[in-house]
Amino acid sequence: ESGGPEARADLDRTLPKTGIATRGQDAERFMWNFPGLLRNVSVIEHAAAGRGLFTIKPERDGIIRRVPMIMLAQGDIMPSLSFEMLRVATGSDTILIETDKSGIIRLRLGRVQIPTDTHGQLWLHYAERDPSIYVSAIDVLEGRVPPERIAGKLVLIGPSAAGLNDIKTTPISPAMPGVEVHAQVLESALTGAILTQPYWGLPAEFFGALVLGLLVIVFAPQLGAVTLVVVGAVFATALMGLSWYFYTQHRLLIDFTYPMLSTTAIYLTLIFASFVREQSQRRQIRSAFGQYLSPALVEQLAHSPEKLVLGGEEREMTIMFSDVRGFTTISESYKHDPQGLTRLMNRFLTPLTNAILARKGTIDKYMGDAIMAFWNAPLDDARHQLNACEAALDMLARVDELNQAREQEAKDGGHIYIPINIGIGLNTGVCVVGNLGSDQRFDYSVLGDSVNLASRLEGQSKEYGFPIIVGSKTALAVKDRLAILELDFVMVKGKTEPEVIYAITGRDDVMHSERFQRLRNLTIEMLAAYRSRDWDEALTAIGRGRRSDEAHELSKLYDLYEARIRNYQKSPPPDDWNGAYALMTK
Repeated sequence: ESGGPEARADLDRTLPKTGIATRGQDAERFMWNFPGLLRNVSVIEHAAAGRGLFTIKPERDGIIRRVPMIMLAQGDIMPSLSFEMLRVATGSDTILIETDKSGIIRLRLGRVQIPTDTHGQLWLHYAERDPSIYVSAIDVLEGRVPPERIAGKLVLIGPSAAGLNDIKTTPISPAMPGVEVHAQVLESALTGAILTQPYWGLPAEFFGALVLGLLVIVFAPQLGAVTLVVVGAVFATALMGLSWYFYTQHRLLIDFTYPMLSTTAIYLTLIFASFVREQSQRRQIRSAFGQYLSPALVEQLAHSPEKLVLGGEEREMTIMFSDVRGFTTISESYKHDPQGLTRLMNRFLTPLTNAILARKGTIDKYMGDAIMAFWNAPLDDARHQLNACEAALDMLARVDELNQAREQEAKDGGHIYIPINIGIGLNTGVCVVGNLGSDQRFDYSVLGDSVNLASRLEGQSKEYGFPIIVGSKTALAVKDRLAILELDFVMVKGKTEPEVIYAITGRDDVMHSERFQRLRNLTIEMLAAYRSRDWDEALTAIGRGRRSDEAHELSKLYDLYEARIRNYQKSPPPDDWNGAYALMTK
């Protein structure tokens, strides 16, 4: 009730009360309860045919969407102003409140029924604003309004000036006089244009949110971002269209913003979880492979983790073993300076490691002065044979640079200089690569016969006199790009098939040089006689080679074959000998 100069805060219980009846549960516990009351002027209050509250409770955002039809004021149930006007207009003595366990369902005035929410509030179905329904009070008082304009109509008297603080925000107007809100209530009730939220509305909204949430959880990881956005837009449009259909055709309030918001929240949660998981996976990959791969390859692997198979897989790879020749002699020269030996090894291993990583290689492990590396894992490398051979040539060049620097340091410091020489073995074949080891400690490494052969070839480099020895698959893959020289046809211990082995002597410039062509011809001539059991011709070919300009590079190879031939002259090989020589040592 409104106040005035004689307004009082206590309820006058001597005035006639509107009859209230309840069907179902106790209605009072569901109503809005106002402990205070601002009453009307006493003269008007006693002359009125009915008394109602015109309090309007806005939503959380300040917009009036619902208006209470029945409320508690100082412990008594009282109707709203507009609802009390309907009761008087219909001649009803009693308002019937129907409830269930969830709250108030509807209000009845004779044959007129008004569905409400659980708190007894009416969802307003606002009509477009019509300025013609307003009549100026001063015009009425001064007789400028025809009587038929007002006769037989329900009239609400109220202020429209902004300064009187009775301006409300509604869905159709940011500044609507409060009196018009009550007029909208009367119009909705009298025309039957009443909005309702059905009992199945909330379950439908929850079910929609559940189904859409599950669909997002199941299909979001499988669909691309663009596809997911398109599908989401289609679903959102369908939900809004369905909600609009219920609103316009059946005046039902089905709020599908909740399913949309909940689904969006689930999707954003999945994106965040995926981001966190991806970042964690990238950190793990960087941590696991930072010591084995070049930074560029680690970043590529971190951004494309699907290229990584950690459980173990078979793939063709090129394996490298490198070792220092005469390391014992070098280490003995540092027996009184172990820290100096450590510095030398770090100084030696760093450029070799960089040479491997620069050619897309993966460091498997360091074994004292030895390095094991491989190519074509964990990332694919279509040119793994060539990259491995190029890395080996780069390693020889960097060792030469290191030896030149050490030799100058030895001269300047007046101490003994012992050069570092390395042997490298390369082989290509199918290997098993993955996390190998125990439950407590494991490494990303390789296994297989091809690995064993690479290790054996590295050990034979000192016997053949060439620092880089490769298997046949490696040599055949690079024969058009690098200078390769056939060395032998060997049978490695533990294998049933012999293998042709080659030396890598240089790059394209060496391959096309006349010197390399002479070197290769001398070797071919000697090997042809050797494999045809023509021992004398083989020794003659060796003699010609020793007198040639290439004698120094082939000296160890000639020594090896000359010793074999002398032995075969004394003890000829069996008749089914195919020219293969059994490597009994590593």
